[in-house]
Amino acid sequence: MFTRTPRGTSSSGHHWRRLRSTVAVCGVALTAVLGATASGTASAAQSDGVHYVRSHGKVVRVETHGRHGVIPMRGKAGAFTTQAGHVRPAAASGTLQYNGGPVQHNVQVYLVFWGNQWDSDSNGVEQYQQNLFSGLGTSQDSWSTVTSQYTDSSGQGPTFNGSVLGGSWVDDSSPAPAAAAQADIAAEADAAAAHFGVSGPDVQIVVMSPSGTQPDGFPNSGFCAWHDYDGNVSYTNMPYVLDAGSGCGAGSVQNQLDGFSIVGGHEYAESATDPQPSSGWVASDGSENGDLCAWQNLGTINLPTGSFAMQPTWSNNAGGCAMSG
Repeated sequence: MFTRTPRGTSSSGHHWRRLRSTVAVCGVALTAVLGATASGTASAAQSDGVHYVRSHGKVVRVETHGRHGVIPMRGKAGAFTTQAGHVRPAAASGTLQYNGGPVQHNVQVYLVFWGNQWDSDSNGVEQYQQNLFSGLGTSQDSWSTVTSQYTDSSGQGPTFNGSVLGGSWVDDSSPAPAAAAQADIAAEADAAAAHFGVSGPDVQIVVMSPSGTQPDGFPNSGFCAWHDYDGNVSYTNMPYVLDAGSGCGAGSVQNQLDGFSIVGGHEYAESATDPQPSSGWVASDGSENGDLCAWQNLGTINLPTGSFAMQPTWSNNAGGCAMSG
């Protein structure tokens, strides 16, 4: 069901030109200038706010709210370098607190493999990610249920009654940008949501960039992945973490693809409990459930679709990092 169909359907392809915009505080005045960045050369450093991006032959509006749940590369002395070049300390332990916003109830993950570069990937990443998210949420998955304790104002938290994978799309109508900016990634997430016909707080879009690309400055920025909200859906910037080797988890538990499940699981759990950052469950320093346990006590989880390397996530109930709940 989640093999390489349907593929990219846009007849016009990608034309990655960004509209640089400034929005007045009152939200009335808007100035937009079309900037040519067809090869994805826009600067990765950009302010949060409203952006207009040309994606799949049309201009779309996306929001950026920051880079949340940033998982730093291993060996960065417990820190990562932000886009502005500043080093932020790794998260400290602490209880997660609810900030009044949504959490995901019926978690649905949609994978988009961005660009025709995926047509020649020989490492099996596409199948690996499909297997991971096909197994998460099933009755054998006690790892995801750590997040169920984090309820919203309705009293309901994430529930899991079957595979969380809602769909997989190889968007190969043209190459992914060589160096996509955050707004470009948000626009691709929005395009994937439209492709699948989904929206709302229960949806996660995972934007999988191909090998050799540098989404939001990866790998030189010192992160392995992050997530945000584009004004429509929660989405994850998931670079080709194998390009960073052991810095993003390759070979840390079982094999060279370990980083895709460790890093992907980190962002998945955070998106479930804080899909519109930071209105969900966060610690006093802004850390999320994956941040508090990043790269700690790595192990494996066994799902119907295989065995996968994973990190624990923070459990308020346990008062620490937990691999099951």
